[in-house]
Amino acid sequence: MFPVVDTRDLSAVQSEVESVFSSLFPETDSGFMARTFAWTEQFFAGRYSGYQAIDARYHDLEHTLQGTLCLARLLRGRHFAGVRPVLDPKMFELGLLAILMHDTGYLKRSDDTEGTGAKYTLTHVRRSAEFARNFLTEKGFNATDTHAVQNMIRCTGVNVDLTTIPFTSELEQAVAFALGTSDLLGQMAASDYVEKLPVLYLEFAEAAQFTGGESPRAIAFRNPEELMRNTPVFWQNYVWPKIREDFGGLYRFLSDPYPDGPNFYLDAIEANIAKLREMTAASPPR
Repeated sequence: MFPVVDTRDLSAVQSEVESVFSSLFPETDSGFMARTFAWTEQFFAGRYSGYQAIDARYHDLEHTLQGTLCLARLLRGRHFAGVRPVLDPKMFELGLLAILMHDTGYLKRSDDTEGTGAKYTLTHVRRSAEFARNFLTEKGFNATDTHAVQNMIRCTGVNVDLTTIPFTSELEQAVAFALGTSDLLGQMAASDYVEKLPVLYLEFAEAAQFTGGESPRAIAFRNPEELMRNTPVFWQNYVWPKIREDFGGLYRFLSDPYPDGPNFYLDAIEANIAKLREMTAASPPR
């Protein structure tokens, strides 16, 4: 079993990620971890020039930390499974940057006074990639590393065609697919996932209003109950095929022990889906 980590606490997640990194690369300085988490705290707390604090209530800092923790655990499992191409410290660091910035597209500029960042639901992946490019360029990262981070962020798009993403190496693609897997599993395995679905509905509703109601079916729900009723279908018809096929089944590296031990994330998601089915069965559709 994985240790219990409070994903509402950035320092707790940072400590666990640093522990994972040290277990993989004991000879490598982990100072990069501290800098990266410090940047993340600035982004979400409104202490980065030109941006407000995050005000999206579902896609908040905890959501990002849930994915970050899952990614570190998955990469550790993959590394110790001896899979090739072998993970190196630099690609771990780029993956960390990408997962920590993958939802910065929900941040509002300082002069943006209308609504919440949830209005950018349909464009947040593009906005996140742009944010990453600008920030990493400002910090002196080279173009190759910046593009790698952007490629990884693009893997979190709901309808992205993965074949169009210009990965420059097999390892970059592997970490990108691990990130896409972790973004999905991290949130859906959360103990309060079911309770937070009405908050996600409000984000979808705001996005639909912002786009004049011309929203794709993926976010077009009439009420929170309809979203909750459709979530088991979302898991069965979208998420499960996505992580099993499109992302190459990397979720298996979260099994402890690998490859046949229990998978905490899948077990937690199945429990959440069962809870949703029970709740929605007890109330007729509205």
